[in-house]
Amino acid sequence: MVNGLAFRVLGRDAEVDDLVQDSFLEALKNLHRLENPQAFSSWLGSIVVRTASKRLRRRALLNRLGIRRSTPIDPDVVLSRDAPPDARAELSRIYSCLDSMHHEVRLSLVLHRVEGMSLPETAETMGVSLSTVKRRLAAAERELTLAAPNPMREPTP
Repeated sequence: MVNGLAFRVLGRDAEVDDLVQDSFLEALKNLHRLENPQAFSSWLGSIVVRTASKRLRRRALLNRLGIRRSTPIDPDVVLSRDAPPDARAELSRIYSCLDSMHHEVRLSLVLHRVEGMSLPETAETMGVSLSTVKRRLAAAERELTLAAPNPMREPTP
């Protein structure tokens, strides 16, 4: 569960193992704070999300400072080799769009649309209000819409 969530949130498996280890270390340090053992899975998921958020925030800062370069996700890693070229191109656009999103917007989108969490579950996992999640999802949808190919829209040079 932790590894899968980490992969879907980060989108890069080069950092997934570090995120998983950091999350378990954080959980071990804070295990005494777990009040309801039946909620362990969601508690651990929240730790993964918070740890990923820190990592994504740091990644964005390093990219802005020019210390680190963003590496695009290779569609061959997540798509079948038999996938049509248009599917490859669209997936590349989507991942490029995800990489350019603010980390909190990206996390909201991944938790809700990829993980299938309800809006209240997403808010609880992220430790924010329901209205904040809704605003972030609306921002993500706008960014995805702008990144999507539109045959009616003139291509930008």
